[in-house]
Amino acid sequence: MKERELTCICCPLGCQITAVTENKTVVSVSGNHCPRGAKYAEAEILHPVRIVTTTVPVTGGTQPRVSVKTKKEIPKEKIMDCIRQLKDVHADAPVEIGDVLLENAAGTGADIVATASVKLQV
Repeated sequence: MKERELTCICCPLGCQITAVTENKTVVSVSGNHCPRGAKYAEAEILHPVRIVTTTVPVTGGTQPRVSVKTKKEIPKEKIMDCIRQLKDVHADAPVEIGDVLLENAAGTGADIVATASVKLQV
């Protein structure tokens, strides 16, 4: 059996959770103050996912870069593949919130979308 300590991020309480695993199965979770903590611990141990956020350069805009993120969570092991792919991405102004700048990032099925607007420089 293996013990893993986690801090739950489901709410502002930040419960200190202890999860016990055996043969890649979560056998017990303690320290959570609500059922969401147990679900979080199991998901984090068995299939960790994240939203990737960064910026990409903008050509011809009033700002040199625009903030972007994955439209949905991606597997944690795909983060660096996603970041490497984003090194070759740039946007042409104007950019609007929600514009898709990269489809299916790193084969995850998640698009990279703009989270800010950048106007065309006049």
